Amino acid sequence: MLYEHLSVSPEGHLLMDGADTVLLAQEFGTPLYVLSEDRVRENCRKYTEAFRRYLPEGSRPLYAGKALCFRGIYPVIESEGFGADVVSAGEIYTALSAGFPAEKLVFHGSNKTDAEISFGLDNRVGTFVVDNFAELDALSAEAEKRGVVQDILLRVTVGLDPHTLEAINTGKVDSQFGTPIETGAALRILRRALSKKSLNVLGYHSHIGSMIFDPQPFLDQIDRLLAFSAEGYRATGYAPAVLNLGGGFGVPYIASDPKVDIGGNIQKISEHLAAGLERYGLPPVRILMEPGRSIVADAGLTLYTAGGLKTIEGYRSYVTVDGGMTDNPRYALYRSSYTVLSAARLNEAADFKCTLAGRCCESGDRIAENILLPRPVRGDLLAVLTTGAYNYSMASNYNRIPRAALVMLSGGQPRLAVKRETFRDLIARE
Repeated sequence: MLYEHLSVSPEGHLLMDGADTVLLAQEFGTPLYVLSEDRVRENCRKYTEAFRRYLPEGSRPLYAGKALCFRGIYPVIESEGFGADVVSAGEIYTALSAGFPAEKLVFHGSNKTDAEISFGLDNRVGTFVVDNFAELDALSAEAEKRGVVQDILLRVTVGLDPHTLEAINTGKVDSQFGTPIETGAALRILRRALSKKSLNVLGYHSHIGSMIFDPQPFLDQIDRLLAFSAEGYRATGYAPAVLNLGGGFGVPYIASDPKVDIGGNIQKISEHLAAGLERYGLPPVRILMEPGRSIVADAGLTLYTAGGLKTIEGYRSYVTVDGGMTDNPRYALYRSSYTVLSAARLNEAADFKCTLAGRCCESGDRIAENILLPRPVRGDLLAVLTTGAYNYSMASNYNRIPRAALVMLSGGQPRLAVKRETFRDLIARE
């Protein structure tokens, strides 16, 4: 089995934390997102334990809510010692509605609207990550109106290509995110930020991409951030107190994917950082990181009911399910790989090659290709693993399909965390 919290019952049923997925589907219907709270906590502790052991006091992991944002996730990550990375007023509202402390929120976004800036300030969000000059001026003006001094990080682009997928590569100079170091713009925005009496510059933020398995890109990122920090110190006398390294650690979606040693990588980051600070003569810094995918991806799976089986002689066989790109758009967007299991027939030989297709009227609505299953029949229960990240959070109502329910497991006991949408929900605002 791909993960330790998954197992097989004597009847051949897929179990998550000991809970029978067949019974979950019978109780809550399909499509159904299932999330293991115990696995989320286990993944959180990989970070918090490594942070305590290797990084300076005051360093903290921030859960990147864009991976999976709903009210039920925030009490879990707060209790595990995390802050939270939010990228919209909607994510702020969701976190606050769950009782998450505003001072532990870090507000990202490359185009924060005036309304969102006001919303963040009025709700006393702890830190803003400033992306560009226009935002800097707008935030400064709104903070000044309120008579507050707002903590900020400056998002800089370090000019790195970690050789990940283009759509999730955010560290190159040519990016819509951040202010590039290479062109001199980052130094200019630092000078302007330091001149704003209503803003307090804590340090710098950088994010280089996602699904990174090798620690070397993060070490290269640190080198460039420290070189820029030294340049900024020489030019302005300012040295950062905080460096936010973003997120990006990968997770295995299929058996051939490597696994990431979170603790070992954070140790390497710590050692490399300490050597770099000494080399440049810079004072100590607190470290922030923004794991999202590596907290929730492998904690989730999605259950589907099979519909049709269509074999096109000389080409391929299609198995269609009652979900698809409306609840998991990642294959359509990125050609992402997934592990698919026959959740009620795991004791049978998986020798039927097929493509798993969704129900939408789009030829690109697929979840996986060239997978092996026991020959499916209508009504079979299928499980797609590693769907905790960027599935529920990217879901849509395309083709007027109601969004799926989400069930959380704690100690193997299920509770409904997000209700299934109804047809009435689809027209409620019309």
